[in-house]
Amino acid sequence: MSYQQIFERLWEDYSTRNPNARRIHTLLANAGENVINDHVAIRTFNDKRVNIDVLSKPFLDNGYVEKGVYDFPVKKLDAKHFEHESDISAPKVFISELRTEEFSEILQAESKKVIDQIPKDLLNNPELLLFSKRPWPAVSYDLYEKIFKESEYAAWLLAYGYGANHFTVNVNALKKYDTLEKLNKFIEDHGYVLNDSGGKIKGTPEVLLEQSSTMAEKHLLEFADGKHEVTTCYYEFAKRYKQPDGKFYQGFVASSADKLFESTNK
Repeated sequence: MSYQQIFERLWEDYSTRNPNARRIHTLLANAGENVINDHVAIRTFNDKRVNIDVLSKPFLDNGYVEKGVYDFPVKKLDAKHFEHESDISAPKVFISELRTEEFSEILQAESKKVIDQIPKDLLNNPELLLFSKRPWPAVSYDLYEKIFKESEYAAWLLAYGYGANHFTVNVNALKKYDTLEKLNKFIEDHGYVLNDSGGKIKGTPEVLLEQSSTMAEKHLLEFADGKHEVTTCYYEFAKRYKQPDGKFYQGFVASSADKLFESTNK
Protein backbone atom coordinates (compact mmCIF):
# COMPACT_ATOMS: atom_id res chain seq x y z
CA MET A 1 0.00 0.00 0.00
CA SER A 2 1.42 3.42 -0.99
CA TYR A 3 1.56 6.30 1.47
CA GLN A 4 -1.14 8.06 -0.56
CA GLN A 5 -3.41 5.05 -0.08
CA ILE A 6 -2.58 4.96 3.64
CA PHE A 7 -3.76 8.57 4.05
CA GLU A 8 -6.87 7.96 1.96
CA ARG A 9 -7.83 5.02 4.14
CA LEU A 10 -7.07 6.91 7.35
CA TRP A 11 -9.22 9.83 6.14
CA GLU A 12 -12.17 7.55 5.35
CA ASP A 13 -12.12 6.10 8.84
CA TYR A 14 -11.42 9.42 10.56
CA SER A 15 -14.11 11.39 8.70
CA THR A 16 -16.62 8.65 9.51
CA ARG A 17 -15.79 9.03 13.20
CA ASN A 18 -15.76 12.82 12.82
CA PRO A 19 -18.34 13.92 10.20
CA ASN A 20 -17.70 17.57 11.10
CA ALA A 21 -14.25 17.32 9.50
CA ARG A 22 -15.81 16.22 6.22
CA ARG A 23 -18.40 19.01 6.47
CA ILE A 24 -15.74 21.69 7.12
CA HIS A 25 -13.59 20.27 4.31
CA THR A 26 -16.61 20.58 1.98
CA LEU A 27 -17.38 24.13 3.17
CA LEU A 28 -13.84 25.22 2.35
CA ALA A 29 -13.85 23.45 -1.01
CA ASN A 30 -17.19 25.09 -1.89
CA ALA A 31 -15.61 28.45 -0.99
CA GLY A 32 -13.00 27.79 -3.67
CA GLU A 33 -10.22 26.65 -1.37
CA ASN A 34 -7.74 23.84 -2.09
CA VAL A 35 -7.76 21.86 1.16
CA ILE A 36 -4.41 20.20 1.75
CA ASN A 37 -3.56 18.05 4.77
CA ASP A 38 -0.64 19.37 6.84
CA HIS A 39 -0.33 16.35 9.11
CA VAL A 40 -2.14 13.42 10.65
CA ALA A 41 -1.81 12.42 14.32
CA ILE A 42 -1.94 8.94 15.83
CA ARG A 43 -2.09 7.91 19.49
CA THR A 44 -0.73 4.77 21.15
CA PHE A 45 0.74 3.28 24.34
CA ASN A 46 4.48 2.92 24.92
CA ASP A 47 4.25 -0.88 25.06
CA LYS A 48 6.93 -2.21 22.70
CA ARG A 49 4.30 -4.25 20.83
CA VAL A 50 2.36 -1.14 19.72
CA ASN A 51 4.64 1.86 20.32
CA ILE A 52 5.79 4.63 17.99
CA ASP A 53 8.44 2.39 16.44
CA VAL A 54 5.74 -0.10 15.46
CA LEU A 55 3.11 2.33 14.13
CA SER A 56 5.66 4.37 12.18
CA LYS A 57 6.80 1.34 10.17
CA PRO A 58 4.15 1.61 7.39
CA PHE A 59 5.31 5.19 6.82
CA LEU A 60 9.04 4.43 7.05
CA ASP A 61 8.52 1.67 4.48
CA ASN A 62 7.01 4.30 2.16
CA GLY A 63 9.75 6.91 2.14
CA TYR A 64 9.18 8.69 5.46
CA VAL A 65 12.02 9.60 7.83
CA GLU A 66 12.06 10.67 11.46
CA LYS A 67 12.42 14.44 11.83
CA GLY A 68 11.54 15.50 15.37
CA VAL A 69 11.31 14.16 18.93
CA TYR A 70 9.05 15.72 21.59
CA ASP A 71 8.33 15.43 25.31
CA PHE A 72 5.01 16.31 26.94
CA PRO A 73 5.62 16.26 30.71
CA VAL A 74 2.10 17.39 31.65
CA LYS A 75 0.32 14.80 29.50
CA LYS A 76 3.13 12.25 30.14
CA LEU A 77 3.71 11.57 26.47
CA ASP A 78 6.60 11.05 24.10
CA ALA A 79 6.17 11.82 20.41
CA LYS A 80 7.97 11.84 17.07
CA HIS A 81 7.12 13.41 13.75
CA PHE A 82 7.98 12.04 10.32
CA GLU A 83 8.27 13.62 6.89
CA HIS A 84 8.51 12.14 3.41
CA GLU A 85 12.12 12.35 2.28
CA SER A 86 11.35 13.35 -1.32
CA ASP A 87 7.68 14.41 -1.61
CA ILE A 88 7.49 17.80 0.13
CA SER A 89 3.74 17.91 -0.51
CA ALA A 90 3.12 14.72 1.46
CA PRO A 91 1.48 15.20 4.87
CA LYS A 92 3.62 14.92 7.97
CA VAL A 93 2.91 12.17 10.49
CA PHE A 94 2.82 12.86 14.24
CA ILE A 95 2.76 9.78 16.49
CA SER A 96 2.59 10.03 20.28
CA GLU A 97 2.71 7.37 22.98
CA LEU A 98 1.57 7.39 26.60
CA ARG A 99 4.20 6.75 29.27
CA THR A 100 1.99 4.25 31.08
CA GLU A 101 4.55 3.63 33.85
CA GLU A 102 3.91 7.17 35.12
CA PHE A 103 0.25 6.43 35.85
CA SER A 104 -1.73 4.37 38.38
CA GLU A 105 -1.53 0.60 38.64
CA ILE A 106 -5.09 0.42 37.29
CA LEU A 107 -4.22 2.33 34.11
CA GLN A 108 -1.06 0.27 33.63
CA ALA A 109 -2.93 -3.00 34.12
CA GLU A 110 -5.82 -2.07 31.83
CA SER A 111 -3.57 -0.84 29.02
CA LYS A 112 -1.57 -4.08 29.18
CA LYS A 113 -4.80 -6.11 29.31
CA VAL A 114 -6.18 -4.65 26.08
CA ILE A 115 -2.85 -4.97 24.26
CA ASP A 116 -2.66 -8.61 25.38
CA GLN A 117 -5.99 -9.14 23.61
CA ILE A 118 -4.85 -7.81 20.22
CA PRO A 119 -4.80 -10.70 17.71
CA LYS A 120 -1.27 -11.84 16.84
CA ASP A 121 -1.82 -11.27 13.12
CA LEU A 122 -2.28 -7.56 13.88
CA LEU A 123 0.68 -7.38 16.23
CA ASN A 124 2.82 -8.97 13.52
CA ASN A 125 1.64 -6.52 10.83
CA PRO A 126 1.95 -2.80 11.70
CA GLU A 127 -0.06 -1.77 8.63
CA LEU A 128 -3.01 -3.91 9.68
CA LEU A 129 -2.68 -2.62 13.25
CA LEU A 130 -2.77 0.98 12.01
CA PHE A 131 -6.17 0.37 10.39
CA SER A 132 -7.56 -1.95 13.07
CA LYS A 133 -9.63 0.72 14.88
CA ARG A 134 -10.21 -0.86 18.32
CA PRO A 135 -8.49 -4.27 18.10
CA TRP A 136 -9.66 -5.40 21.54
CA PRO A 137 -13.11 -6.06 23.09
CA ALA A 138 -15.05 -2.99 24.23
CA VAL A 139 -14.19 -1.84 27.74
CA SER A 140 -16.87 -0.83 30.23
CA TYR A 141 -18.05 2.76 30.39
CA ASP A 142 -17.25 2.75 34.11
CA LEU A 143 -13.62 1.93 33.32
CA TYR A 144 -13.55 4.59 30.61
CA GLU A 145 -14.74 7.17 33.16
CA LYS A 146 -12.15 6.10 35.75
CA ILE A 147 -9.29 6.24 33.26
CA PHE A 148 -10.54 9.58 31.88
CA LYS A 149 -9.97 11.17 35.29
CA GLU A 150 -6.30 10.21 35.02
CA SER A 151 -5.73 10.65 31.30
CA GLU A 152 -8.16 11.72 28.60
CA TYR A 153 -5.58 10.42 26.12
CA ALA A 154 -5.62 6.90 27.61
CA ALA A 155 -9.42 6.82 27.84
CA TRP A 156 -9.73 7.85 24.18
CA LEU A 157 -7.30 5.09 23.18
CA LEU A 158 -9.17 2.45 25.17
CA ALA A 159 -12.45 3.51 23.55
CA TYR A 160 -11.31 3.98 19.96
CA GLY A 161 -8.00 2.21 19.41
CA TYR A 162 -6.06 3.01 16.26
CA GLY A 163 -6.49 5.27 13.27
CA ALA A 164 -6.14 9.04 13.01
CA ASN A 165 -6.94 11.13 16.05
CA HIS A 166 -6.97 14.21 13.82
CA PHE A 167 -6.21 15.54 10.35
CA THR A 168 -4.99 19.10 9.86
CA VAL A 169 -5.82 21.75 7.27
CA ASN A 170 -2.72 23.45 5.82
CA VAL A 171 -3.69 27.12 6.20
CA ASN A 172 -0.71 28.21 4.06
CA ALA A 173 -2.39 26.58 1.07
CA LEU A 174 -5.63 28.57 1.52
CA LYS A 175 -6.26 31.79 -0.40
CA LYS A 176 -9.23 33.61 1.12
CA TYR A 177 -8.83 32.16 4.63
CA ASP A 178 -5.05 32.41 4.77
CA THR A 179 -4.83 33.38 8.46
CA LEU A 180 -6.16 31.55 11.50
CA GLU A 181 -8.18 34.63 12.47
CA LYS A 182 -10.06 34.51 9.15
CA LEU A 183 -10.38 30.73 9.13
CA ASN A 184 -11.54 30.50 12.75
CA LYS A 185 -14.24 33.12 12.10
CA PHE A 186 -15.39 31.24 8.98
CA ILE A 187 -15.66 28.01 10.96
CA GLU A 188 -17.44 29.59 13.92
CA ASP A 189 -19.81 31.46 11.62
CA HIS A 190 -20.93 28.03 10.39
CA GLY A 191 -21.73 26.89 13.92
CA TYR A 192 -18.65 24.89 14.88
CA VAL A 193 -17.07 25.21 18.33
CA LEU A 194 -13.33 25.84 18.62
CA ASN A 195 -11.00 24.71 21.37
CA ASP A 196 -10.24 27.83 23.44
CA SER A 197 -7.87 26.20 25.96
CA GLY A 198 -4.89 28.55 26.02
CA GLY A 199 -6.69 30.78 23.50
CA LYS A 200 -8.29 29.83 20.21
CA ILE A 201 -4.94 30.27 18.47
CA LYS A 202 -2.06 28.31 20.00
CA GLY A 203 1.46 29.42 19.15
CA THR A 204 2.74 32.60 17.50
CA PRO A 205 4.64 33.66 14.38
CA GLU A 206 7.71 33.91 16.64
CA VAL A 207 7.67 30.16 17.29
CA LEU A 208 6.93 29.68 13.57
CA LEU A 209 3.67 27.81 14.05
CA GLU A 210 0.08 28.78 14.86
CA GLN A 211 -2.63 26.17 15.39
CA SER A 212 -6.31 25.98 16.22
CA SER A 213 -8.87 23.19 16.24
CA THR A 214 -12.51 22.32 16.62
CA MET A 215 -13.70 20.67 19.79
CA ALA A 216 -14.33 16.99 19.19
CA GLU A 217 -17.95 16.19 18.49
CA LYS A 218 -19.77 13.54 20.51
CA HIS A 219 -21.55 10.41 19.43
CA LEU A 220 -22.83 7.15 20.85
CA LEU A 221 -20.14 4.51 21.18
CA GLU A 222 -20.63 0.85 22.04
CA PHE A 223 -19.10 -0.08 25.40
CA ALA A 224 -19.20 -3.45 27.16
CA ASP A 225 -22.20 -2.24 29.17
CA GLY A 226 -24.11 -0.49 26.40
CA LYS A 227 -23.91 2.69 24.32
CA HIS A 228 -22.73 5.95 25.83
CA GLU A 229 -22.06 9.38 24.38
CA VAL A 230 -18.35 10.25 24.26
CA THR A 231 -16.07 12.63 22.37
CA THR A 232 -14.65 11.46 19.05
CA CYS A 233 -12.01 13.31 16.99
CA TYR A 234 -11.20 16.92 16.16
CA TYR A 235 -10.13 18.85 13.06
CA GLU A 236 -7.00 20.96 13.30
CA PHE A 237 -5.74 23.98 11.35
CA ALA A 238 -2.05 24.93 11.09
CA LYS A 239 -0.32 28.07 9.81
CA ARG A 240 3.46 27.75 9.35
CA TYR A 241 6.04 30.52 9.11
CA LYS A 242 9.43 30.78 7.43
CA GLN A 243 12.69 30.11 9.25
CA PRO A 244 15.76 32.34 8.80
CA ASP A 245 16.85 30.05 5.92
CA GLY A 246 13.65 30.93 4.04
CA LYS A 247 12.10 27.46 4.44
CA PHE A 248 8.82 26.91 6.25
CA TYR A 249 9.13 25.40 9.72
CA GLN A 250 7.90 21.79 9.59
CA GLY A 251 8.10 20.79 13.24
CA PHE A 252 5.73 21.07 16.18
CA VAL A 253 5.55 23.15 19.37
CA ALA A 254 5.03 21.01 22.48
CA SER A 255 3.33 23.74 24.55
CA SER A 256 0.76 24.30 21.79
CA ALA A 257 0.17 20.60 21.20
CA ASP A 258 -0.49 20.19 24.94
CA LYS A 259 -3.53 22.46 24.57
CA LEU A 260 -4.63 20.86 21.30
CA PHE A 261 -4.79 17.46 23.00
CA GLU A 262 -7.59 18.96 25.10
CA SER A 263 -9.82 19.14 22.01
CA THR A 264 -11.06 15.68 22.99
CA ASN A 265 -11.88 16.71 26.56
CA LYS A 266 -15.53 16.51 27.62
